Amino acid sequence: MAHAARLGLSAAASGYGLAVVVRNAGYDRGWREVHRAPVPVVSVGNLTLGGTGKTPMVEWVARWYRARGGRVAILSRGYGRAEGMNDEGRVLAENLPDVPPYEDPDRVRGALRAVEESESQLIVLDDGFQHRRLARDLDIVLLDALEPFGLGRLFPRGLLREPVRALRRAGVVVLSRADLVAGPDRAAIRAEAERRAGPLRWAEARHAPRDLVDDSGRALPVEGLATRSVVAFCGIGNPEGFRRTLTPLCGRVLGFRTFPDHHPYSAVDVADLAAWARGLGADLALTTQKDFVKLRTATLGQVPLRALRIGLEVLSGASTLDEALMPLLPPP
Repeated sequence: MAHAARLGLSAAASGYGLAVVVRNAGYDRGWREVHRAPVPVVSVGNLTLGGTGKTPMVEWVARWYRARGGRVAILSRGYGRAEGMNDEGRVLAENLPDVPPYEDPDRVRGALRAVEESESQLIVLDDGFQHRRLARDLDIVLLDALEPFGLGRLFPRGLLREPVRALRRAGVVVLSRADLVAGPDRAAIRAEAERRAGPLRWAEARHAPRDLVDDSGRALPVEGLATRSVVAFCGIGNPEGFRRTLTPLCGRVLGFRTFPDHHPYSAVDVADLAAWARGLGADLALTTQKDFVKLRTATLGQVPLRALRIGLEVLSGASTLDEALMPLLPPP
């Protein structure tokens, strides 16, 4: 039975791979139309399904340009939204109040809106590596150090959205969560990526805890976690990355629960989480900012609830990123 299932997934992956090859060839050879926005576009994307840390990277790029006086907009498809903005869009809007977010399944239309409505001088395209209909001036592609090559197979047999050789299109490859693996393992990841895609401009980064956020948006220092007995939960693409980020900060982690990515929390979920936190004797509950924007409650029962806000910190290759971003800086 398992063998038959693997054969079925392999056949589906072969069909998916052929479709990816044909689609990319269409853009590479000019058979498919590419639309250029009136302003430069920087895409932040990845090769795999699941969370590689794109949202902190998008925020980092937008901050880089804002710090240098550029008017920036963030554009995404808006995947997973029911009404208004999706989880990532709400997080970015909260963290970057001076950077307008736009969500539109038609990214070409969204780019034009961003320029017309906000007079944006540059667009940061979230999750844009496979969306080739909108031309971009720079592709930043993230590889997650915990699972860089999507189990080595294309979807649905593995997690790859396209073959690793697609990294040839990348302007810069950023190894995210690089602090969670040893130096020799990071070197091996880069060597394997370059074996398949050729020489790559490379940087490495970590997801650094910035602060705790309560339901009013007030920021609190993370140092206080060292004396707390904590439960934590999340509904994101890479829950293991979140768990490994928060564990060293906390006095005790009594329990950790996961939900599907983009999980819409219900009243039943909140009541269940409250009973779970109380039953374990926690004095604090933690979640991600992406989950917190959907919950917007100060407590789980009697247990205070806070979001652990994450920021991208470049560990190596900062000059490589600067050199890639600087030519697109809007004129003063």
